[in-house]
Amino acid sequence: MAATKVLIVDDDQFLLDMYALKFRESGFDVDVAENGKKAIQKVEEFKPDVILLDVVMPAVDGFEVLSEVKEKKLVPGVKVIMLTNLGQKDDTERGMALGADDYIVKAHFTPTEVVDRVKSILGN
Repeated sequence: MAATKVLIVDDDQFLLDMYALKFRESGFDVDVAENGKKAIQKVEEFKPDVILLDVVMPAVDGFEVLSEVKEKKLVPGVKVIMLTNLGQKDDTERGMALGADDYIVKAHFTPTEVVDRVKSILGN
């Protein structure tokens, strides 16, 4: 069976590398994008099963990426998990209303816990 494809979107290179490493170590096929524009391009090319999406990014933010992915059905059935430091109730509700499958506040979870959350969302 092919590895589950995860696209990690974050403008923080350190976090991007750290999460990519953790997901690769757990057997995922990983691609990354440093901003929202690249994220949309990668979604169309890479066809991920899961997108981990930061919210606060230059140019196109995570909410805009989420809207576009869901509205245009770029990858039908893709699971989108907001992975951000925006922990306000309004932000969480906005993410979920736009179609996110989960909303993770970075400060509250280790990368290993994030991998475990993704696995549980996928039902593995």
